[in-house]
Amino acid sequence: MDGAKTNGADTANGADAHMNDSLPEPADGFEVLLITGMSGAGRSHAADSVEDMGWYVVDNLPPKLLVPLVDMMTQGGGRSGNGVHKLAAVIDVRSREYFDDLSAVLSHLDDLGVKTRILFLDASNDVLIKRYESVRRPHPLQRGNRLIDGIKEERALLMNLKERADMVIDTSALSIHQLSTKLYEAMLGSGPKTVAVHIFSFGFKYGIPLDADFVADVRFLPNPFWVPSLRELTGQDKPVADYVLSSKGAAEFLNAYERAILVALEGYAQEDKHFVTIAIGCTGGQHRSVAMSEALASRLRAHGLEVSVSARELQRRRNER
Repeated sequence: MDGAKTNGADTANGADAHMNDSLPEPADGFEVLLITGMSGAGRSHAADSVEDMGWYVVDNLPPKLLVPLVDMMTQGGGRSGNGVHKLAAVIDVRSREYFDDLSAVLSHLDDLGVKTRILFLDASNDVLIKRYESVRRPHPLQRGNRLIDGIKEERALLMNLKERADMVIDTSALSIHQLSTKLYEAMLGSGPKTVAVHIFSFGFKYGIPLDADFVADVRFLPNPFWVPSLRELTGQDKPVADYVLSSKGAAEFLNAYERAILVALEGYAQEDKHFVTIAIGCTGGQHRSVAMSEALASRLRAHGLEVSVSARELQRRRNER
């Protein structure tokens, strides 16, 4: 889930978009998410959450620069070559000119066949006033008038955009964690499937990992190291995996651990924790822990979960060669 964020205002200087230029067809599967709404309703936190989901996030982007950015990212020399197919742009519509630019951009992206969604964040006037007063900053449309005047002007300006939005989230009564959970539910659904799981094997003789949410010890299983034909193999090789998984207690352990992990993931999803790391260790991190990591990953994937796997000691050995 490697996302990235940049500031669109930096690219705006001296740049201009030509809506009538003939642009190449976007890459298959490319998506654009526009994050907009009332100032103070949580756009920045929404951008952080979307970035955590793996989107490439551009903040403070003038609408007319969106099409050239999509064009750049969907060409062979752009970021699509690196597998980036999800662009999220935080759009701050602060003037009628910006709003007109955005309408033209949305129509143009529709013509290109780009899948585009709009996320609109809202909050009541009373809540927005309290939030602005707490940070002691003026509203961007206040212009020396009362705070409520700026809020009302922005709300009127965004009325049509809100009606066009695919997702509208009212953050008036939401904490930042509740907002994040709402976003995950809107974008990915609810429950454990919103939690990305990484499982890695390790050897206790090389130190217990400090960055794991769960640490399992599988040294109770017979060690393939003492079987001459298996010693030079690893848990990624079928003979070793078969030996480990057929050992007494292996299936029972996996059954129980799988159930425990699923219960925990359900709770993590509700508590806005969407990344979980599971470490499985044996003595040297070559055989038992590797085989059990792969087996647990396979079981969790069968539940529709996003699971990645790595082997700390195997990677260390490769790096030393």
